[in-house]
Amino acid sequence: MNRGRLLDAALAEFSRHGYSGTTLERIAGAAGMSKSNLLYYFTSKSAIYEKSLEHILDVWLAPLRLLDPDGDPATELSGYILHKMRTSRQSPDASRLFANEVMSGAPRIRRVLEVDLKQLVEAKISVIQTWIASGKIKPVEPLHLILSIWAITQHYADFQTQILAMTGKDLNDEDFRREAENSALSMVLSSLGLETPAQAVAAFRETGS
Repeated sequence: MNRGRLLDAALAEFSRHGYSGTTLERIAGAAGMSKSNLLYYFTSKSAIYEKSLEHILDVWLAPLRLLDPDGDPATELSGYILHKMRTSRQSPDASRLFANEVMSGAPRIRRVLEVDLKQLVEAKISVIQTWIASGKIKPVEPLHLILSIWAITQHYADFQTQILAMTGKDLNDEDFRREAENSALSMVLSSLGLETPAQAVAAFRETGS
């Protein structure tokens, strides 16, 4: 429990102040704990930062792991897109922190990207290739399909300030969120020769978007 509180506090502080501007004292204070308590769980600022980034990546990639090669492609991809949009709404600070780390060259999580992330993406490329081979979706380059979904969905988190400046809305506005979700679903699925599965989308939304 304390470890989770510290990770939540670290995420908020690193997102707000960056790595160099965040101190262990600040993280401990935000978590309502002492610095000595923090050091019981994490030996350094670098350690808690790296663990925060690993946690973010795990949360962002969890929906991708669920893609089922035996499932209906429209349903599987719709669920993935909606999961990503939900995470963009619920954890925009986490997405921005991770994006900043990657843009700086990913010095602290390069191994995770080169091993864990790469292996997962390769596995899901195989899923998409299976759908193509069986004629379930139009031929597409699987890697770029995945990257495009990331670009569409994570934009709402990484550029939340820009979206708010232009529209006065973000994904916390239900009508705006539905528009964004429907647009993402239509663009991705129609390019693959698929229709949006209305019942599956409605069921996902009923689980609490």
